[in-house]
Amino acid sequence: MSDAVELDAVSRVYGKGRGAVAALREVSVGLPRGRFTAVMGPSGSGKSTLLHCAAGLDRPTAGQVRLGGTELSGMGEARLTELRRQRIGFVFQAFNLVPSLTVEQNVTLPLRLARRRADRAWLGEVLERVGLGARASHRPAQLSGGQQQRVAIARALVTRPEVVFGDEPTGALDTMTAREVLRLLRETVDQLGQTVVMVTHDPVAASYADTVLYLADGRIVDTMHTPSAEAVAERMTRLGAYA
Repeated sequence: MSDAVELDAVSRVYGKGRGAVAALREVSVGLPRGRFTAVMGPSGSGKSTLLHCAAGLDRPTAGQVRLGGTELSGMGEARLTELRRQRIGFVFQAFNLVPSLTVEQNVTLPLRLARRRADRAWLGEVLERVGLGARASHRPAQLSGGQQQRVAIARALVTRPEVVFGDEPTGALDTMTAREVLRLLRETVDQLGQTVVMVTHDPVAASYADTVLYLADGRIVDTMHTPSAEAVAERMTRLGAYA
């Protein structure tokens, strides 16, 4: 199985001199295409930094990041922005919807920014998959938190990205709604062949993934395949003691 994203000896250091903080330390990992990968670790372990470097939102201090064979590290900001719009989807804890736009307009916003015409058939399928086909004309204030997050997922999928990145996408949701969103992400992998990479602190959320990467002190220290919530929680307890 090929990798959708590859990190090769990636380090990220913030600050200089004695005040420098190493968020990532020579991380090398491949994130498999068509699979669901969760990233976990104690607070300050480098989870979000890994996600941001993998997605081209942050630049490594050293090392290389490749998206489908395309090297990101040396790109200018304009080219990186274009690449993110065309090849990457994002789902974050804050839904980041535009209040004045309808569901359909929020979903198609990345296409409009990229000056691309929406594929109406695909747009309709995406809205139906996230359960919002009948709410395309509603505005965010008319939706529940779970529905707003589903709009964010539809917006991430509508460009047919190579990878969807999620940074605590269920962190602001109640337990039942969070599980609905996680099932939806799982379905995009199983039914659409989508690649999903998600940072989370929740063992239940991580149990929806195929693989869990564990970070501590800026390094990948463990990997778990076919995780269960109980096994993830136990591993996190040990990592917390390690940190």
